Amino acid sequence: MLKLLTISDSDIIHNVKLSCQIPGVVEAIAYQKIIAEAAQEAHLRVEEEELQQEGDNLRLAHNLIKAKDTWIWLKKHHLSLNEFEELAHSNILSRKLANHLFSAQVERFFYEHQLDYVAAITYEVIFDDRDLALELFYKLQEYEISFPEIASLYIQQPELRRIYGYQGLQHRKDFRPEIAAAVFASSAPEIIKPIQTHLGVHLIWVEEIIQPQLNEQLRQQIITELFSYWLKQQLEFMTIIIQLDSDANLQPQEEFLQKA
Repeated sequence: MLKLLTISDSDIIHNVKLSCQIPGVVEAIAYQKIIAEAAQEAHLRVEEEELQQEGDNLRLAHNLIKAKDTWIWLKKHHLSLNEFEELAHSNILSRKLANHLFSAQVERFFYEHQLDYVAAITYEVIFDDRDLALELFYKLQEYEISFPEIASLYIQQPELRRIYGYQGLQHRKDFRPEIAAAVFASSAPEIIKPIQTHLGVHLIWVEEIIQPQLNEQLRQQIITELFSYWLKQQLEFMTIIIQLDSDANLQPQEEFLQKA
């Protein structure tokens, strides 16, 4: 026989506290309030058609094909239909404010930081023995062995070995500085002379260097990055006061997060 288990609001708040999630929740709430206030000052509005489209986008993102699926999802997340609409409204307002604040700055930012958006496709094998890495590097230069053969012989992890040490598409910030300098100075396709780091000796094949294009996807990425930085700046000049009635011992009733 199934037992009835009751979970109260205070239980949920207490669990959030014990799992150390309060700072993240507080930050998210603060961002919502900052966005709402800034959007109001900028006279930004959300139209009914935009709400409908965003609702459709949310349902698609969560694979809610049928109306029944949507109701099940709402029940699972304890959301009313009005709260679902509030979620859609919040998403739209955030995007509108981001574009309002930063769309005119995108091109200048892109050209000032263009190097940050250059990407490389690389393959990598890490050795403990520098002499071995150098020997294989010179063999590669003489076409006595191929990089896939080296990867098959010296990569221990089966999944990484199967893809010959493929590292995917990475930007400058994704590499260690000493590796980034060599990768982006290379004339791809090219094997880079082994590089020593604390992880070992890196033998890297640079397959391709991809120069950035300011397309719509990158434009929105830059706007999002600028907006995120702006939100963090706004938060730095705020004192956040938390009042949790469920916990008289929580020490703020005063302040939880303060940044001058």
